[in-house]
Amino acid sequence: MSEWPKHPSIYEINTWVWLAELSRKADRSLTLASVPDVEWDTISELGFDAVWLMGVWERSPTGIEIANRNEALRADFQRALPDFRVADNVGSPYCVRRYVVDAQLGGREGLATARQALARRGLRLVLDFVPNHVACDHPWVSEHPEYFIRGTAQDRARDPSSFVERDGQVLACGRDPYFPAWPDVLQVNAFVPSLRAAAIETLHEIANQSDAVRCDMAMLMLNSVFERTWGARAGQPPQKDYWREVIPAVRAEHPGFKLIAEAYWDLEWELQQQGFDYCYDKRLYDRLEHGDVEAVRLHLCADLAYQAKLLRFLENHDEPRAASTFEPRKARAVAVTALTLPGAMLVHEGQIEGRRVRVPVFLGRRPDERPDEALSDFYHKLLRAIADDAVRNGEWRLCERTGWPDNASFQNILAWYWRGRNTRYVIVVNLSGAQSQANIRLSWEDAPGHRWRLDDQLSGQMFERDGLDAAGPGLFVDLPPWGSHLLRVRPA
Repeated sequence: MSEWPKHPSIYEINTWVWLAELSRKADRSLTLASVPDVEWDTISELGFDAVWLMGVWERSPTGIEIANRNEALRADFQRALPDFRVADNVGSPYCVRRYVVDAQLGGREGLATARQALARRGLRLVLDFVPNHVACDHPWVSEHPEYFIRGTAQDRARDPSSFVERDGQVLACGRDPYFPAWPDVLQVNAFVPSLRAAAIETLHEIANQSDAVRCDMAMLMLNSVFERTWGARAGQPPQKDYWREVIPAVRAEHPGFKLIAEAYWDLEWELQQQGFDYCYDKRLYDRLEHGDVEAVRLHLCADLAYQAKLLRFLENHDEPRAASTFEPRKARAVAVTALTLPGAMLVHEGQIEGRRVRVPVFLGRRPDERPDEALSDFYHKLLRAIADDAVRNGEWRLCERTGWPDNASFQNILAWYWRGRNTRYVIVVNLSGAQSQANIRLSWEDAPGHRWRLDDQLSGQMFERDGLDAAGPGLFVDLPPWGSHLLRVRPA
């Protein structure tokens, strides 16, 4: 495999649900070892650089039992799947019993076969790691109780939803500092040296089977966050943060291995400094959802070194489906925005087809939904365009846009460009529900003296503009509500 591009695209698949649907389509049971070639070909042809097979690790029978007794979870299951049956709960992929590929999905050999199939198509493989907690029936519970946050009989009596008894010991359930505990998992102690060593060993095993890992709720393991969450129960904070110890140890044996942090609470920069290659950009998602154009622009003014390590998305398995969150015209505008910025970009399986039902990760199947053909056609055009090397490895710059004294609608418009060795792209988006106009200035030293051809990869329109306009007053754009241009630019 060649090196990762600077700005990779990742396709997330809910592995259990996906295989169940492929099996139904093929009228036979399929595993990762027997996925038809056409399925991998379809993903490859969309131009992705990596596939995240979410949820391959062995799920917890105890976790399934706990979830089935949880009325709130069962209500969520029936919301997503009106004909829900108990057998549909296959367990949470984030309630890991063992870091062994689940036999139902094909085991270690099946994953190896899938990875080879991806590699033949130039695609890398991303898997999960859950640093904060493990299932209640994980082997560590009996073999290494010292890895866990402990409680007392009084804690158990006072707060039975946060402390459980296992093998004669009271252990804390996993949690973050802002929400109640998760009843199906146990909290590991990030400050314990032997736990860190076990995490490193686990990540070595994951790196032996994949090219990258997505670390669930990575910020929970920062010394400052962990101490705030657990206080004296965790003991004295170590001199080194968890990730400053873990990531270099993993990279020492797997130098090309990428680490992606699920991150919130404005801790992305800190996690980048501790070694992560990419961190979730939830701030961009929130600003796009709530329609604050100036807030989006200011976010894109951040240092490029920081932006290049953000992972942009409109949905993932934790967020609502984009098609249910954004009205159709806005859905296209925010997709053009999120997927043409520096950093990594993530597309969730079903997003392209316009699926609207967010499926709880516990479920092994999902409802049938009619594909949105128009949205799918839009995404195919967008993904084909941004697979260009100019976007994956080129130079990105935010463009200045200006308006007129009697027309402030330019403030609804954002623009940027990608410049590669042989190709350039200009992206212009109207992030509002109003017709808007602006002049877009391109800082290209060779713009004067040429006439430029601009081919819109989304609409098929072609424009010609004089280079002096591009360098001077700017390119005039007039966009309808939620309109956008994705312009491939070359000398006319």
